[in-house]
Amino acid sequence: MDKNPDMVDGESTATQPSATESLRPMFRPRSVAVVGVSRDSNHIGSRVLDAILQSKFPGPIYPVNPKAETIAGIKSYPSVAAIPEPVDLAVIAVPAAAVLDVVDDCARRGVRALIVISAGFAEVGPEGKGLQDQLLAKVRGYGMRMLGPNCLGLLSTDPAGPLNASFVRVAPPVGNVAMSSDSGALGLAVLAGASRLGLGISACVSVGNRADVSSNDLLEYWEHDERTGVILLYLESFGNPDRFARIARRVGRRKPIVAVKAGRTTAGQRAAGSHTAALATSDVAVEALFHQTGIIRAETLAELFDLAASLSSQPLPAGNRVALLTNAGGPAILCADACEAGGLNLPVLSEKTANRLASFLPAAASRTNPVDMIASAGPAQFRQAIATLLTSGEIDALIVIQVEIGTSGTGDFDSALVAGVNEARQVGATARPVLFCRMPETATRNVQASASETIPCYAFPEAAARVLARMTEYAAWRGRPAGKIPALDHADIDTAREVCRRALAARGNGWLTAEESRMVLSAMKLPVAAGGVARTANEASHLALELGFPVAVKLASTKLVHKTEIGGVRLNLADEAAVGHAFDEIRERLARDGKLDAMEGVLVQPMLADGTEVMVGAKRDSVFGALLAFGLGGIHVEILGDVCFRVAPLTDRDAADMIRCIRGFRLLEGYRGHPPADLPALEDLLLRVSRLVESVPEIAEIDLNPVFALTPGRGCRIVDARLFVGSRPS
Repeated sequence: MDKNPDMVDGESTATQPSATESLRPMFRPRSVAVVGVSRDSNHIGSRVLDAILQSKFPGPIYPVNPKAETIAGIKSYPSVAAIPEPVDLAVIAVPAAAVLDVVDDCARRGVRALIVISAGFAEVGPEGKGLQDQLLAKVRGYGMRMLGPNCLGLLSTDPAGPLNASFVRVAPPVGNVAMSSDSGALGLAVLAGASRLGLGISACVSVGNRADVSSNDLLEYWEHDERTGVILLYLESFGNPDRFARIARRVGRRKPIVAVKAGRTTAGQRAAGSHTAALATSDVAVEALFHQTGIIRAETLAELFDLAASLSSQPLPAGNRVALLTNAGGPAILCADACEAGGLNLPVLSEKTANRLASFLPAAASRTNPVDMIASAGPAQFRQAIATLLTSGEIDALIVIQVEIGTSGTGDFDSALVAGVNEARQVGATARPVLFCRMPETATRNVQASASETIPCYAFPEAAARVLARMTEYAAWRGRPAGKIPALDHADIDTAREVCRRALAARGNGWLTAEESRMVLSAMKLPVAAGGVARTANEASHLALELGFPVAVKLASTKLVHKTEIGGVRLNLADEAAVGHAFDEIRERLARDGKLDAMEGVLVQPMLADGTEVMVGAKRDSVFGALLAFGLGGIHVEILGDVCFRVAPLTDRDAADMIRCIRGFRLLEGYRGHPPADLPALEDLLLRVSRLVESVPEIAEIDLNPVFALTPGRGCRIVDARLFVGSRPS
């Protein structure tokens, strides 16, 4: 389906009601019809009916089967339209060819929401895609909302109206974690895992082909759902990244979003594409998008569960100071290493706190940080140490590591853990998360501290450290002011766009000439270094004289990109004769190589004597739009690969973060006599490039390398620029 400004991710923004209102009949229906129920208990429709019954749904349930009067002891109806009472939700499990007629039937009864379990649509190829388009058109025309097709269904644990409208009988604990899954099988795995680990679920949805309801809609619904505090996503592809980014950035300010994105590798992308019939996307763009929107990325399903356990039950840390409390030194060392690798700080405890610990710990215990109580420490000392550390005011989080050594039962240490945490909570230490690690792994289980708090338990200390690091990073993101897309003074987007369109019309896909590139960049008030293009040796010499010596002379060509490899760059030319000679040498070299027709002339520029070389780039992704890059420039970008990526449009916060996230930022700050760079000028450059590539869709790629970042107050200068217009070959 073609997209237009009023059609985003399959949702008409001009006419669709809010997700909260439109999805309520799906999550909180007053009555449910199941279409395609059979007397065969193994039939999908029958399994759906059984799951709804087992979930104790409180409203009327209507089986639909034209050949049966009763099913599972419940009166059956030949069609949805024949049901005498209103129906909010219909679950459809009939062959794909029959689904359209069922939708018409549902419309006659006034059904407001559909869950189409049936497969055989876009996932099977072009014919199925055509059928899915017809289905979506009907659903839209009737003003319904639809989950699926080709989905597992929906589960909600709302005590006021529990509903398992799926064909899987799983009963996870009630909790505050909601999940959207692009894969039905993964959704099932999460439900089974949640049941096994005791992770409380508010809802779990398999979105299937996402013809109508998508993860974006679910994010908006759960944003306002009081029962949901943490949102989990399993994503194989993105329908509309722009809308996803806007929603996720907003929702993430209130509720943590944890995502597993499949398809990081080429093989994984092929598998994701074949499974969803959707384009697999660049993982660099995914990583950038998640960073900008505050989404916490889980590398594995195990990490997804680990993160959900803490985020759903513990407060976010106010800072990165963490204390480790243990009865065994080795695991604490591993945990300390993992904490520091994740950006956490293990501060040395004050003398006051150390003395308090010394008053009850064994004499041989370590009272620094980690606090090693040694193996002889018992539950009572665990309790006192936990309360002491949490109330010290010197830490933001606590990781407790207990290795079973047989001196006391796990129940005694559980009680000590609960007592110590509750004691600290009662005197005001409510904003400091506590994570627990018990070894060996077979002893792992979460600990209920109170009616409102569960202490998550991890099998290995490194897992607890990684989770706390991710929580801390997310808390810092949420605590920062939201970025803004600033207005840019004097940017002439119309001129930049016209230059690109004329070049594309005249020559088709390809690189702009040096003159065209300078015109585009100048229109955006980007700091292009002084200079110009000369087509003869005399022109080059005269231009150099006007600019002042020394100068650089570089080949100007839309066909030969890597100028240094063919001798097309000459630096530090001190007089007119040297400039003319350089022009002639470049021309002769191209003539020998049979490439003279690729020469447009030479670019003559004054040499810059100081500054730090950086690079700024942009590349248009077929799914995500423009992807911006920033790093150290010149040859460093290829050798070191020290580059930070973000997805356009950039906010002022994004631009500042891009510069500061590279490992070479210390050089830009000023390092060992190396002068600092003009950081505001670099931020402005990034924002202008972002606006340019976002506003001029003809631009497929921008490469500004090197850009000389001058000292504070002197700005920066773009020395070399390449712009590609049209479709860029992948």
